[in-house]
Amino acid sequence: MRSKLERAAAAFLAAALMTGCGAAGGTQSAAVSAAESHSAESAVAEALGGETWNIEDEAVALAESPSAVPLSITPKAPGTLVQKTDKAVIDYSNTADGYIMAQYTASSAVKLKAQVTGPSGVTYTYDLIPGKWAVFSLSDGSGSYKATVFQNVSGSKYATVTSVTFTVLLENEFAPFLLPNQYVDYSDAAKTVAKAKQLTKGKTETLDQVQAVYEYVVNNLTYDKEKAATVKSGYLPVLDTVLAQKKGICFDYASLMAGMLRSQDIPCKLVVGYAGTAYHAWINVYSVETGWVNGAIYFDGVSWKLMDPTFASSGKQSKEIMSYIGDGTHYTAKYVY
Repeated sequence: MRSKLERAAAAFLAAALMTGCGAAGGTQSAAVSAAESHSAESAVAEALGGETWNIEDEAVALAESPSAVPLSITPKAPGTLVQKTDKAVIDYSNTADGYIMAQYTASSAVKLKAQVTGPSGVTYTYDLIPGKWAVFSLSDGSGSYKATVFQNVSGSKYATVTSVTFTVLLENEFAPFLLPNQYVDYSDAAKTVAKAKQLTKGKTETLDQVQAVYEYVVNNLTYDKEKAATVKSGYLPVLDTVLAQKKGICFDYASLMAGMLRSQDIPCKLVVGYAGTAYHAWINVYSVETGWVNGAIYFDGVSWKLMDPTFASSGKQSKEIMSYIGDGTHYTAKYVY
């Protein structure tokens, strides 16, 4: 049996943090329309290789330790190792540095997606914008990967445009969690990076730096209920915008903190999964002293509390809320970015 606190907290999360999903579309009422749709679907699929895949839109989220070596890497696509068609390109030249890049090079009015599957078997699905490079972290570590670019055929059906398999041997195990990527893009967020530098100035201990960033985000951002009710699949935080508006959904909170910390060479994972029954986002950080801290954010004299800046902020850091946050059993990770 769950306690009243657990039930109340789960209900609070569901109400405050869930971003909502669009209603499913109607079905074809006429057999002729269905047949025409299937025929067009088949034609597109055949042109792209003959197979289609169902890809659902992702909900919006919302011992002695080795040293985390700072990175001086800017993601780029040099074209040394590529898988390319007349429609798309996957550049996997920099897998040792913890990332690949993909771009849909042709014009397109339909939805485009990329998927990356790592050695653990977890498949990460991303949206693509025609003509724009996207950076995908190899967050599953060293091992065998497969990357695929898809084009929408109809509904949730997608056809493969191009695909490649490759083996990854990371030179720096922390690289995927230090670099900017599609979900934590601080590469074009000068104000966010400057604020992070200001907040951490003079602090030499990693966890002191983490606490400074955490306290700033929790005390200066408010939860945006209107945005949570209207945000659509495919939404990506723009960090300088979140910083300026001082409000956002759980995805914004977690992405802003992760971007700030990574920009200061602090390895940080943006985690998407479930807090109770609510789809949610939070962060984990690394320090030489502690290793990966997967369930902590600040020290209260007894224990560290879970790194969930949204819940701490929207819950006003009450004793009951912080108790709920501090119990890692309420959190189940699905993806790590």
